[in-house]
Amino acid sequence: MSSLRIELPQKIRQIFRGKARYRGAYGGRGSGKSVGFARMCLILAYEAKRRILCAREIQSSIRDSVLQELITQAYAIGLDHEFDYGENYFKGKNGSQFLFKGIRHNYREIKSMSNVDICWIEEAEAVSEESWRVLIPTIRKAGSEIWLTWNPELEEGPTNQRFVVNPPENSRIVKVNYHDNPWFPQELEEERLRDLEINPDVYAHIWEGETIKRTDAQVLGGKWMTERFEPKEDWDGPYFGMDFGFAQDPTALVKIWIKSDRLYVEQEGVKIGLELDSTVSFMERRMPGCSRYVIRADSSNPESINYLQRHGFPKIRAVTKWPGSVKEGIRFLRNFKKIIIHPRCKETIKEARLYSYKVDKRTGDILPDIVDAYNHTWDAVRYALEPMIKRPTRGQTKPMRGLV
Repeated sequence: MSSLRIELPQKIRQIFRGKARYRGAYGGRGSGKSVGFARMCLILAYEAKRRILCAREIQSSIRDSVLQELITQAYAIGLDHEFDYGENYFKGKNGSQFLFKGIRHNYREIKSMSNVDICWIEEAEAVSEESWRVLIPTIRKAGSEIWLTWNPELEEGPTNQRFVVNPPENSRIVKVNYHDNPWFPQELEEERLRDLEINPDVYAHIWEGETIKRTDAQVLGGKWMTERFEPKEDWDGPYFGMDFGFAQDPTALVKIWIKSDRLYVEQEGVKIGLELDSTVSFMERRMPGCSRYVIRADSSNPESINYLQRHGFPKIRAVTKWPGSVKEGIRFLRNFKKIIIHPRCKETIKEARLYSYKVDKRTGDILPDIVDAYNHTWDAVRYALEPMIKRPTRGQTKPMRGLV
């Protein structure tokens, strides 16, 4: 170990000093939280034979886990030759084991686990109170530890309440942000400055790790939930909508259904920096057969639509926009009794939590304007529903058709 040079931000190093039952880092983007915790997992698994559970609230597949981060950091610190790994596994040559599980849908399996030395929960802000009550007593081996990394979202969220507002006595929980990371890359610095200028309403949350304190500012607050489902024959749809990406914004395609007064989001394809000539193949891998359906897309990109019509999406078409169409679309969405999002649609779930109205900085009043962030999948949902959202005419008080 003396020949290894392990670089960690100073605040991350502080977390791993001394004995503790809980070790955690929370904060904004670019702080080095996940990198630091992955490296410490590797170091401890190399030092001695250990059993490490890498968990998160929802894990639909191994691709959702920290597996790739572990592989990347093993190479970065020169320990890749000490581990065996593949698409679905990661283990130490000294017998150390890494397990990858979603908490919500693996209750019984996790309860039966024993001899776990370290449990690392990534994206811990999403862990429900019920999941914490199941997980914590499960990690019961003498000397075992629970690690967590997260970007806090809601002040009243169970993770924030447990580990920031009322932290356990035997814990080392530290707030870490981009300015605490001496290796903060220039690419992220440019993105940070762009958000500071363009998205000041969400800047503090994205980059400073501040919670979103006004839940009533959430556009879809109280309307959505996550739940596994299979579409039925009597459902209407599927409907497809696409929002084109630009710079750091992702391209997003969604597949949705309607049953009575409920909207179902079944699948998503989301990627930043997706080249236009790769769009069809990328989306087809995530939603096989989507090219056979009508796809309603952002009309501000007619050249992109024309290209895709000729190269694999023959039925893609531009939506109609009008002054106030965003607000009318949101009103239409909120007229559903419930919006159900399949757990595999991680970006749609994330945006459902963070899609917000602007809040006046001086008074705290919620403004009628939408924050232009965390809206890409939901813009795509609105586009998919565009034929059902009626453009208002003069004198109308309910400018929608369909749901009331």
